Amino acid sequence: MTPHNNAAIGDFSETVLMPGDPLRAKFIAENYLDNVRLVTDVRNVLGYTGEYQSSPISIMAHGMGTPSISIYLHELITVYGVKKAIRVGSCGGVADHLDLKDIIVVTGAGTANAMNRAKFAGYDYPATPDFELLRQCWTSAEQLEIKPTFGNIFTNDFFYDDPEALLPALQRFNILAMDMETSALFTIAAEKRIQALSILTVSDHVVKGGEMSPEERQASFDQMIRLALDTAINSK
Repeated sequence: MTPHNNAAIGDFSETVLMPGDPLRAKFIAENYLDNVRLVTDVRNVLGYTGEYQSSPISIMAHGMGTPSISIYLHELITVYGVKKAIRVGSCGGVADHLDLKDIIVVTGAGTANAMNRAKFAGYDYPATPDFELLRQCWTSAEQLEIKPTFGNIFTNDFFYDDPEALLPALQRFNILAMDMETSALFTIAAEKRIQALSILTVSDHVVKGGEMSPEERQASFDQMIRLALDTAINSK
C-alpha cells in the first residue's frame, strides 16, 4: 500500500490506461474489460484490473493537474512495477481545424510547469512520448479506421484566467490543444525509463467555443478508448 493506493502488490498490470476522472476509469473498466475487479479506491480515486482481448490491463484515474498525475504515476511505477502508461483524457482545442470530439495523439507537450523545470535543473525538458507506442498508435488507428490528429500540445497549469500572451503564442507555433497533465506524464516516464503515450479528445474549444457536458466526457470517448486499448495490447 501507499498513501494514495490500497492495492496489493501484483494487483496492477504492467500496462495502465490513465484517465483523469475516477468515474471515467469506472466506465472504461466496466464497459471494455473482461474479468474486471476494483483494486484501489483511496479518496475515491478508482483503479481496476481486468483483461482486454485476453491481455491483462489496468485502468487507474490520475486526478487533475501535474501534481496529481505525478503522485499516482510515481507510485504505479516505483511500487507496483508499471512499465507502460497511456493517458486517455480530455483537452481544450486551440487549432481552428479541430472540432469537439476530435482525437489528438500527442507527439510533444510544452509547459511552463515548475515541476518539470525543477526536475530538469531549471531548463525546459523536451517532453515526448515513447516512439514504439506512438508507432503502434498510428498502426492501430489505421486498422481501426480512426483518424486522429498527431501533433504538439501545451500542458497548462491554468484552467481559468490564462495569461493574455499564452493563446497567441500557442496559435503562432501550431499547438493543437491544451491539457493539464501530459507533460508531467512524459517527463516522469523518461526519468523512470517506462513507456508513455497521451491520447486526448477535444472536450471544449478555447478559440471557437463550445464544450461537452460532464456526462459526455465520461461516456462518449469510445474511439479514443478503443485506440488506446488496441495500442496498449499490440505494442512491444
